[in-house]
Amino acid sequence: MSATETKALIARAIERLQEEVPAFGQVKLVIKLELRARGGDTPIWRVEVPGPKIDRDAAADSRLEVSVARSHFNELAQDGRMRQWVDAYEHGHVSVSGDPGVVKLLGNVVQRQQARARA
Repeated sequence: MSATETKALIARAIERLQEEVPAFGQVKLVIKLELRARGGDTPIWRVEVPGPKIDRDAAADSRLEVSVARSHFNELAQDGRMRQWVDAYEHGHVSVSGDPGVVKLLGNVVQRQQARARA
């Protein structure tokens, strides 16, 4: 997959999550996205939201780091809803780290959205 296609896929994933969880669209944040691939190649993307503004960059200014296997990311970005992202996180396919306050804030937003969806 080319860098242009990957960039479009990242944008699609961000837009889908913001549609499902509107509060994500209000958060100003720089995310370091690692797309782990077989063979040890790990492209790193800098994703700035709102926007999104996406560049292939080390994202030294990121406050949140997301690491996911490329194959899982492709599936989640294409068709994944919030529930699938949460399942992938809970099963260790997606890892999130960074500023503890930001991680906690986003976790709370996701939990509230899931509670609303169940009600």
